[in-house]
Amino acid sequence: MTTGRRPVDPAGLARTRARHPEAVAEAAARRTRRPLLAESGRLLIVAADHPARGALAVGERRFAMANRTDLLERLCLALSRPGVDGVLASADVLDDLLLLGALDGKVVMGSMNRGGLAGSAFELDDRFTGCTPEDLRRRRFDAGKLLLRIDRDDPASLTTLDAAARAVSAMAELRLPVFVEPFLSHRVDGRLCNDLSTEAVTTAIAVASGLAGSSAYTWLKVPVTDEPYGTARALEASTLPAVLLGGDVHGQRPQETYERWRKALELPTVQGLVVGRSLLYPADDDVAAAVDTAAALLQ
Repeated sequence: MTTGRRPVDPAGLARTRARHPEAVAEAAARRTRRPLLAESGRLLIVAADHPARGALAVGERRFAMANRTDLLERLCLALSRPGVDGVLASADVLDDLLLLGALDGKVVMGSMNRGGLAGSAFELDDRFTGCTPEDLRRRRFDAGKLLLRIDRDDPASLTTLDAAARAVSAMAELRLPVFVEPFLSHRVDGRLCNDLSTEAVTTAIAVASGLAGSSAYTWLKVPVTDEPYGTARALEASTLPAVLLGGDVHGQRPQETYERWRKALELPTVQGLVVGRSLLYPADDDVAAAVDTAAALLQ
């Protein structure tokens, strides 16, 4: 077990939810808020919205993220570390963190479309089954995030593209930042894969930047490309502020991953990192050390 964890009592959370469900809204109402960007102008967000899409694996561990108590303990530890600005998660995880008092003074980002379940035939018809723009406003959350995967050979991508554009417009109307995570994707032996070539990432960024009637509140959440200098070339396609995503980097050497992030963080439109599994479930299981290393890259 990672040292420094604060134990989470699942029975206590269930008891509160069963007897006092209003406690979630009350915790959201009294939460201390902060600007999206602090004085440093940099952003480090820990992502934990994978389970709501049925994506529970981390590397070879198929159900690593299935233990909610373990996930919450890892999140609370990550959020307690210096330099961590906030969390991205689905509503159920955010509700737990609210009840645990872990979100005061943090950026809270709600995950919006989780309907494209991992491995399903309808994975690219990624319906907005999570937080709505109005949910985010009512609960005083600070931003939303949506996933936009486009396969030119799958008509379901158009449904998602249309829904994403409507969501971006609604967020702009409410003056809430929305982080769009775009990919060009394709299936290999039935499995959906994201194309991380420079050409594909450039195209995805261009499409995401043009969504909706206003881009005033749109951010990009982008991968580091496979090719050297590819991320720099891809980000030339937009002036929107961007954050780097981590993805599942198991099988890569941690220092190589951190070096790729460090170089990409020097790009003019990149404002920070939104990283999940590689910080919450590092190979050595030292969450604090992984988070601290990522935070140091932003200084």
